[in-house]
Amino acid sequence: METAVSIALGIGLSAAAGFRIFVPLLALSIAGMTGFLELSDGFAWIASVPALVAFGTATVMEIAAYYIPWVDNILDTIATPAAVIAGTVASASVIADIPPLIKWILALIGGGGIAGLIQGATVLVRAKSSVVTAGIGNPVIATAELGGSVFTTVLSMLAPVITVLLVILLCGLVFASARRLLFGRPVLRR
Repeated sequence: METAVSIALGIGLSAAAGFRIFVPLLALSIAGMTGFLELSDGFAWIASVPALVAFGTATVMEIAAYYIPWVDNILDTIATPAAVIAGTVASASVIADIPPLIKWILALIGGGGIAGLIQGATVLVRAKSSVVTAGIGNPVIATAELGGSVFTTVLSMLAPVITVLLVILLCGLVFASARRLLFGRPVLRR
């Protein structure tokens, strides 16, 4: 049961990394330092003071950059591959009691994949907002993404299984929206 919960926690934190890269890593650092979470072998560095300072600084800079119109779109180019890496690291750092090969496969496919999917969806939403509002609406999108990251991070740590269910629902919505965007609205038949 503990392994399943740690996998659920990793997936939830990875989803949060899809919204904002450094928010879940900062939370992991704080949770590891305070003893709220036990990090997997090889990830004790996340709970160190230098990591806390680095994640805290990166979080503040990332949040601020997303409130600058057009800089946010440029940042998305860097953030997409970085979200996959952050999602993989976040997952691997909390998945416990399974062989390393399985752990890294789960972390890469589950964690990195979820983070990449959510990050890709946020890129599309921001791009559409940039076109429709000339970038003026992007701070609203940035606030929603930040809220999504903080909410998902906190919920992951408090109720990982519920978070996975919400992530599955969110992924379903992303796929449905992408399908509608790519193939148009389905024609209703009478």
